[in-house]
Amino acid sequence: MIIPVAHRADQTQEYYFSVKLAEVRTLLAAGHDVINIGIGNPDLMPSDSTIDALMASARQPSAHGYQPYKGTPGLRQAIARFYQHTYGVTLNADTELLPLIGSKEGITHLSLTFLNEGDGVLVPELGYPAYRAVSHMLGANVLEYPLREYHGWQPDWSAMADLVAATPHTKIIWLNYPHMPTGAPATRELFEQAVRFAHDHRVLLCHDNPYSLILNKKPPISLLSVDGAREVAVELNSLSKSHNMAGWRIGWLAGAKPYIDAVLTIKSNVDSGQFKPLMDAATEALGNSDDWHRERNAVYQGRLDAVHALLDALGCTYSPDQEGLFIWARLPDSVASAEDLVNELLYQKHVFIAPGFIFGPKGERYIRISLCVPKERIQEATQRIQA
Repeated sequence: MIIPVAHRADQTQEYYFSVKLAEVRTLLAAGHDVINIGIGNPDLMPSDSTIDALMASARQPSAHGYQPYKGTPGLRQAIARFYQHTYGVTLNADTELLPLIGSKEGITHLSLTFLNEGDGVLVPELGYPAYRAVSHMLGANVLEYPLREYHGWQPDWSAMADLVAATPHTKIIWLNYPHMPTGAPATRELFEQAVRFAHDHRVLLCHDNPYSLILNKKPPISLLSVDGAREVAVELNSLSKSHNMAGWRIGWLAGAKPYIDAVLTIKSNVDSGQFKPLMDAATEALGNSDDWHRERNAVYQGRLDAVHALLDALGCTYSPDQEGLFIWARLPDSVASAEDLVNELLYQKHVFIAPGFIFGPKGERYIRISLCVPKERIQEATQRIQA
């Protein structure tokens, strides 16, 4: 006898990459050399001082017990210094920061904290699938707001206002700039408009900000730098992409004390804190020099040039102004569908790329390519495609 699952499990599908990477592993096991340029799994190392701090902390007898639910004071202070140096934003380390086991966890905690069944949640029509998935699991009403393709993938604020007006009890807006998957940059004008919208419609603005230090064309921006943001907004951030620490699962939530305290109520019933050596190493990583970040971006720039050549070989079109860890490209009319192209490349060329539709229906005619493999492997993928 099999016990039936809860309704939320019926409403949620296995993550696309979980399914597709199983196919990749099958091909690898059969001896095929698959070049995976589909997922955002940084292949570069954290800084040497980060590794040293991890090892030194792990050797301390006191490092292996339970830790505070709010993380170590040293980690919170390091995040506060990072925000001041990077974004010019002053945060109270004791009351306005909450370390998380990655920002993906934060999406769940924020949703559990603020959403009741039936509440409206505004999610971008192209975006990180977890925004939709978690909202569906909680029985929330997912409202997809349009992104204006020919206006730099900016939100359509008028359409969003209509969605809120038509949906009582709309509680949360998910925003993410630099945007994944389109690479649209963050701008102060965008954030100011978002904060005004949140004030006008009395909704919580949740900004997901993991890409602001990767191939950024201008100084990075935090939503919390906008006047009035702390009354209506919180920001998620992490070390996964910006510090090459995806598997470490170190992120945080920043915002006003009432929001932090509310999320902590949920979080403290879900986990028992993080491993202290990880937090000590993250404390060190947050002090990486500007030169360290420039050197990492120089590597990504070389890969970006190689990806542009690959996209040219496929006949795709793309914006040269994208920021972040991925490149978003439109398929030529001669390609029937992104899914067919992905499968053809995977099984005939042993090159894996991501189809755009997994980020929302508007991505049907798009693909996304990651910069998380060496330039030489991207060039090899191009050669396979041209062969």
